Amino acid sequence: MHWEIRGLEKLSFRERQAVMLKESGRTSEEIADILKISLSSVSTMLARAKTKGYQIVGILQDSELGLDYSLAEDVKDNE
Repeated sequence: MHWEIRGLEKLSFRERQAVMLKESGRTSEEIADILKISLSSVSTMLARAKTKGYQIVGILQDSELGLDYSLAEDVKDNE
């Protein structure tokens, strides 16, 4: 599975950094350390980013669902 973040273009550069770190599993404390900003600044940036409406979308490959391509084609042909 890979993740897509939609709406990143609405965010400032620093908000993007904070969101990418948060969505990759970093804590707010880790984000503050990495970006060299205060914990309250991280909270503010993440809250602002959330109001701008970005979305996290998980993209699954057929193989991750236990399907191979030929099986998926057989199902389509039988419909």
